[in-house]
Amino acid sequence: MEKLQTVLDLQLKQHRALGYGLVSLLTAGGERLFSAAVFQCPCSAAWNLPYGLVFLLVPALALFLLGYVLNARTWRLLTGCCARSSRSRARGCGAGLRGAVVCAQLGASAAVAPLTWVAVALLGGAFYECAAAGSAPLARRLCRGRAPACEAQLPLAPCLPAQGPDAQGLLRELKAQSQVLGWILIALVIIFLLIFTSVSRCLSPVSFLQLKFWKIYLEQEQQILKAQATEHAMELAKENVKCFFECLHPEECNTPSMKDWQQISSLYTFNPKEQYYSMLHKYVNRKEKTHSIISKEGDAVIPVLGFVDTPGININTAAEL
Repeated sequence: MEKLQTVLDLQLKQHRALGYGLVSLLTAGGERLFSAAVFQCPCSAAWNLPYGLVFLLVPALALFLLGYVLNARTWRLLTGCCARSSRSRARGCGAGLRGAVVCAQLGASAAVAPLTWVAVALLGGAFYECAAAGSAPLARRLCRGRAPACEAQLPLAPCLPAQGPDAQGLLRELKAQSQVLGWILIALVIIFLLIFTSVSRCLSPVSFLQLKFWKIYLEQEQQILKAQATEHAMELAKENVKCFFECLHPEECNTPSMKDWQQISSLYTFNPKEQYYSMLHKYVNRKEKTHSIISKEGDAVIPVLGFVDTPGININTAAEL
């Protein structure tokens, strides 16, 4: 039991890194399956290039969009935004900038799976070989100094690897180009991730240990919020059903207003003059009940604090969609 508890604690603490790792493994496995079982290069001068690019880029685009769909911050940003009054939008002129920053952060998270797909596909080489074999400019460059029929035979090379030494040499060169591009992409992603993480941590307004405390607080707040919401919803449902069947008038049951829900559901912004660990924390400590906590002078979106918007009442996202 102690070992199981240790594994569970590790999963809770490192759920983000483990999630990215699982997504990358599933994406790599899916690419290998597509390459082996589905992909068949048409070996046509007209179709090689679009066919290879479709398999290389379209699944990556689909995974990128799916990354947005499955991210809780996406729906925290979008839910109810079209129903807000024009006055609220005008008053919060900085909200557009904050939304753009959050969208950029969402894009970085959503790019994990598509970049994995493209990198694994380039290392495999099948998609690139097919696409490059149908590219006329690349064919002219590859066939420079070779037999006159090289350009005409290049589109057929992926389907006839044993056609001759020239075809095999062209395929080896195309695969080498693909693998070099794959490793360059992997190196660039790692360098960018290292720089982004280092800069965001360097610009963090709080210390390392406070960040750890912050994450612990959010986990506890989420658990308690879910438990209290479940209990409150159950009491309200019981009262309404009872009154329906017994034709009674329900007793008064205080629930948060639409404005209250909107405020605690809005995107978190950090203000150095105040120390709040979530929008709920900020809401209960507001000075006046009519005071809005959504936008205030000095508020800013801090990349390293992006984890604040992720927790919520933990309900299956797929079921909601």
